[in-house]
Amino acid sequence: MVTHVQAEAKGDERGALLAFLAEQRGGLRRTLLGLTEEQAGSRPSASELSLAGLVKHVAEVEQGWIARAKGEPAAVQRDESNWHECFTLVGDETVEQQLAYYEKVAAETEAFIRAVPSLDDTFELPAAPWHPQDETLSMRWLCLHLIRETARHAGHADIIRESLDGATAFELVAKEQGSGWG
Repeated sequence: MVTHVQAEAKGDERGALLAFLAEQRGGLRRTLLGLTEEQAGSRPSASELSLAGLVKHVAEVEQGWIARAKGEPAAVQRDESNWHECFTLVGDETVEQQLAYYEKVAAETEAFIRAVPSLDDTFELPAAPWHPQDETLSMRWLCLHLIRETARHAGHADIIRESLDGATAFELVAKEQGSGWG
């Protein structure tokens, strides 16, 4: 179940994009409501994905894309040797820490997108085996990409949560509204 996204103020394209991104983040975070660390880290399907790992992944990915747009390195450097670690909690990492980090990343994304002079402004992708060479992207593209990435993984999270305990997105929205958390 998708929650309703309020209409943006007239002419506030950034507000519309950020509201849809926030809605998808909320859907992903919501899947963790009421779970233990063990449940959040479990993998109830044939996939290697867990709810905790998905939150960690989307937070890292969002932070990395905003860093690229700023011309900075990502906070966590990933390559073929450690890519798998972005989908699982490592060492003493906890769900609570990942949710707090994701909230910080979300605030930084909002501040950055609100501050760029234009959504038409561009940035170049750094060299990486998985990036096309000499690709220039707009801030609008960046926002749409983050919405797509987060929505894709929020859908994975819905399936994982329902596999864990049968809780559906509709039930989780109702639970969230009762808890004030989201």
